[in-house]
Amino acid sequence: RRHRPQFYGKMHIYGLTGGIASGKSTVSATLAELKCPIIDADVIAREVVEPGRPAWKLIKTHFGRDVLLPNGHLDRPKLAGIIFQDEQKRRLLNTCTHPYIRKAMLWQVFRHFIKGEPLAVLVTPLLYESRRFLHILKGVIVVNCTHEQEIERLMARDSVSKADALQRIEAQMPLSEKCRRADFVIDNSMSRENTRKQVVQLYEEMKRLSSFQRAFRWILLILLLLLNGYIIKWCFY
Repeated sequence: RRHRPQFYGKMHIYGLTGGIASGKSTVSATLAELKCPIIDADVIAREVVEPGRPAWKLIKTHFGRDVLLPNGHLDRPKLAGIIFQDEQKRRLLNTCTHPYIRKAMLWQVFRHFIKGEPLAVLVTPLLYESRRFLHILKGVIVVNCTHEQEIERLMARDSVSKADALQRIEAQMPLSEKCRRADFVIDNSMSRENTRKQVVQLYEEMKRLSSFQRAFRWILLILLLLLNGYIIKWCFY
């Protein structure tokens, strides 16, 4: 492992990340179908910038009304064109949104913890770049594909040129480096069925690890109680 895994109470938390178009959504959707709790940073990021929200107000203050549509929502393609050409503007946008995204993600973690979920998955594109959640994770899952596939998928998804796609990809940590640091790698370079089989197998392993950890905690607790009772008896009787 490339970082020290931690436990958040009795719940195992995994991070899911990858390249900008490597297939994180495909993997997270499969995990959701398997009834795995998913906390998606991209979904939350869209919620925190809805008109009138604090992050939206900060964006309007720093970037002006030019990045807003007539209905008040963000003009995402226009804003993306700004931040991927200017590192300082990208950092400024992150300061506007990331605190609210992190707060919402941690609140969802807490809700799943209270519900007694054995595990949950945080889906975040910049997991390694921000390093914000690494200390609470049991492990990191990286979704991989070839560099050529990443470019082609991004061009098709966002209707951007090859030059723009390369610029956005190069703004993040190389996918090869993320794979090197990962605890688990999902190869999304082949068919959807092949990817699904890998995800199902990984989820079964995650559940097994979680069940083992919970059983171990109970066994340890029982042993401590028995030992404590023996010590009390030895001291007073």
